[in-house]
Amino acid sequence: MLPATFKLCAAISYRHLRNMTGLRRQAAVAISQELSKLACRGTGPSTWINQVRRRSSLLSSRLEEKPFSEMEMSYIKQGEEALQKSLSILGDQDGWKTETVVDNGDKVLSKVLPDVGKVFRLEVVVDQPLDAVYSELVDNMEQMGDWNPNVGEVKILQKIGKDTVITHEKAAATPGNIVGPRDFVSVRCSKRRGSTCVLAGMSTKYGAMPEQEGFIRAENGPTCMILRPLPGSPSQTKLTWLLSIDLKGWLPKTIINQVLSQTQVDFANHLRERLARMAAV
Repeated sequence: MLPATFKLCAAISYRHLRNMTGLRRQAAVAISQELSKLACRGTGPSTWINQVRRRSSLLSSRLEEKPFSEMEMSYIKQGEEALQKSLSILGDQDGWKTETVVDNGDKVLSKVLPDVGKVFRLEVVVDQPLDAVYSELVDNMEQMGDWNPNVGEVKILQKIGKDTVITHEKAAATPGNIVGPRDFVSVRCSKRRGSTCVLAGMSTKYGAMPEQEGFIRAENGPTCMILRPLPGSPSQTKLTWLLSIDLKGWLPKTIINQVLSQTQVDFANHLRERLARMAAV
């Protein structure tokens, strides 16, 4: 014979069902059905208590799930598309031409794609473990303007789930104001699988951040950074950065190409300095 409290639990579950809809109702139905089965079988107290606990935990976890809106799903899809397209571009080794090679081994390559335009590829090795690099670029992305002079500001406008964010970035003024003030609204997607991290993104539309006075709204993407531990040296990180930007406005291509390739080289140097300072702290 089951305790009266067990039967009361089942009764309460059925009574609450009438006030539930959607995901909550489905989870509650499943639990109530299982409670009824246990009552019929006359399961012993220790067994049914454990099973009720497990099913209650399942219900709680499901009730905490927040379904994404149609707009949020579209942003998640954009981030995934940026990631897949970026990986496809980097996976094709043909057609890359050398733009810059630095004495420390840093190099910038480029190629022209029919549907994207000219893209740039930075390849560097950073003398810090992957976790430190990932934390700086993802967890602390809003602090990028503190250590990268080419970035004026990075602000997270919205977080969607654990992998996707919408950001607003302002580029810092260039020496001599050659390019002029630019800003970007981007969807960013971060994926971490084992020892490899991919940070991808592309421009998007966000109603709460229209074009800003005094800035030209530029576009980027698909773009991504791939982080991997250097083979045989886990304390170092291999970083590959695919950069694709349309700065808009009337700018000669020679100036754009020079600015973008130098921006990547500068980024690597500033990142190293930032990581070294953080490691010292």
